[in-house]
Amino acid sequence: MLSKINFRKTIICTLCIALFSGLSLHSQSNQNIESLKTTILKLDTKFWKSYNTCDINTFKTFFVEDFEFYHDKDGLTSGLSKLMNTVEHSLCNTDNPRVRREAVKGSINVYPLNKYGAIITGEHVFYVSEKGKEERLTEIAKFTHVWQNKNEEWKMTRVLSYDHQPPAQDTNKK
Repeated sequence: MLSKINFRKTIICTLCIALFSGLSLHSQSNQNIESLKTTILKLDTKFWKSYNTCDINTFKTFFVEDFEFYHDKDGLTSGLSKLMNTVEHSLCNTDNPRVRREAVKGSINVYPLNKYGAIITGEHVFYVSEKGKEERLTEIAKFTHVWQNKNEEWKMTRVLSYDHQPPAQDTNKK
């Protein structure tokens, strides 16, 4: 009789330990996801600040050498040097109109990419300013960025920018 009681206590203790350790792992997992989101959102903010201000030296630090950029209108840009050449001679050329990007509030999501890094997705709008003219909203698009965490360093490996559409509302920024 005594051994049956000890056996039941052992079973109950084992179940309790399994239940509580499972809850602890779930809680820790949620904390890790929140930490990941915070990290990626901070990197995303710094990345777009460098883009919007044409801080080329900072901008290029966000990418791996074999980076790929898929754009629904322009196709594939393969390699960091090709991307930087385009940025320096087009986007950040002072003779060209300036482009500024803003995220659409509430559209940004971050997802873990197991044993690799993370994915950030969302929608963004682009404004163009030309010399002597008021800045205007030109298009809205969707984006997906793949971030790799390698040796405790976060870098983008792939970027997709797609579904570029004219804005539905008035194109003049007020």
